[in-house]
Amino acid sequence: MAVFKIDLSTAIVFVATAPVPKLVNKQTGERAVDRETGAGLSTVGLLISDDGEGNLYQVTVPETGVSSDLAPGSPVSVTGLKARDWENEFNGQKRHGISFRAVAVTSLAGA
Repeated sequence: MAVFKIDLSTAIVFVATAPVPKLVNKQTGERAVDRETGAGLSTVGLLISDDGEGNLYQVTVPETGVSSDLAPGSPVSVTGLKARDWENEFNGQKRHGISFRAVAVTSLAGA
């Protein structure tokens, strides 16, 4: 699948929803981990505003790249944001979409 870098150099980014652990299995509570580093993964909702348009994205970030002080409404810096298209089949039904992943989301509050 294709992976695309996203340029946020002219964007303003805010936390929409605080980070929560990303789960592999909601029933067992098993947390998703980065395959390369073994770090637990979290999902954070980001409002990205650029060129007069704002969009909400759910972004996956390793827990090592998440500032502890992220709160809804706080401005952030996002490092290494990429988009990847995906497709799978479950119970005979095909699904597809775009997932977003970042190396780090860092608070700009007080900066």
